[in-house]
Amino acid sequence: MSFTSQHNVKRKILLILKVLNSLQKPAGSVVIAKLLKERGVELSERAVRYHLKLTDEQGLTQLVRGRDGRIITEKGLHEIQSALVVDKVGLSISRIEQLAYRTSVDLENLNGLVPVNISFFSEDTFPDAVRSMSPIFENGFCVSNLIAVAGGGQYLGDVLVPEGNIGLATVCSIVVNGALLKAGIPMDSRFGGILQLQNHKPVRFTEMIYYNGSSLDPSEIFIKARMTSVRDAATTGDGEILANFREIPAICQPLAERIVQNLRNAGFNGVLVTGNVSENICEISIDLNRIGIILVGGLNPVAAAAEAGIEVENRSMSSVIEYRKLVSYREALNEIRKIPARGYSDNGKNKKSSQVLQQI
Repeated sequence: MSFTSQHNVKRKILLILKVLNSLQKPAGSVVIAKLLKERGVELSERAVRYHLKLTDEQGLTQLVRGRDGRIITEKGLHEIQSALVVDKVGLSISRIEQLAYRTSVDLENLNGLVPVNISFFSEDTFPDAVRSMSPIFENGFCVSNLIAVAGGGQYLGDVLVPEGNIGLATVCSIVVNGALLKAGIPMDSRFGGILQLQNHKPVRFTEMIYYNGSSLDPSEIFIKARMTSVRDAATTGDGEILANFREIPAICQPLAERIVQNLRNAGFNGVLVTGNVSENICEISIDLNRIGIILVGGLNPVAAAAEAGIEVENRSMSSVIEYRKLVSYREALNEIRKIPARGYSDNGKNKKSSQVLQQI
């Protein structure tokens, strides 16, 4: 078998594993082939069966109760996590484009799908995490104060929250991409970075990672590296926050301004700074007849929790949620304030708190 053939087989196996992982239940070739087709991959049922035989032999999948289908194994999960490097490069920009396309929020009727980041906190640290995030929401260092919360075993969009965790969905800055895309405005997503603020004003980017060369969302990397000082920025006006850099054609400026205002009216304040035609913005050069736009990072509240030493697992740019399933941060906070701070999980209270959070 040639190198190219081997590579194609590995890619198909990886796609099948991802489908099985998303289902969280046994599935056969018919279901897998159908789901692959929905994702734009044409693979016959016979071809799926052939590749499933290979995954069984490699220990990546396991047959369940004869003909009921396969499930993914621990080895299969590891294979997804360590997927081909070639397939990973540029994944970040691809996720932005796909999520922008899936965004369908109606800014007048306030319905439709909104792109979100998903973050997982352990049940016993979640109330403290929310308290750490409060100044960020209150001072507007987020795309929106609308959130969604779910307990272990529940879904946020199409992401399953692990048992023992609380899932938090925050609105992603891609909502701006999606709104402009639906209006016919092309937006070039260039990089995610760390934006320095002084006296409440954005000054310059101190760090940046280009989307087209990264397999991870830059915000996830910066949060893990503890490179932000979002809480300082929110409380004192001086600090470093997560931000994203975009460009649009100058000819689209009037329409873009109307769309941005409509977004604000609907509760989405993702646009932090809009530059002038062909003029540098926060020390970033702009091409001729282009306009630079800086979007506030949707994970800034989560970054503040991480700064407080609270462990969090992020899956940024991961899903979409119906607008009407989102609630205001203050509404959620009122429920969470009923839960005592650290130590409340003793004597079975942890389970009770999870039930309270699931009702938010």
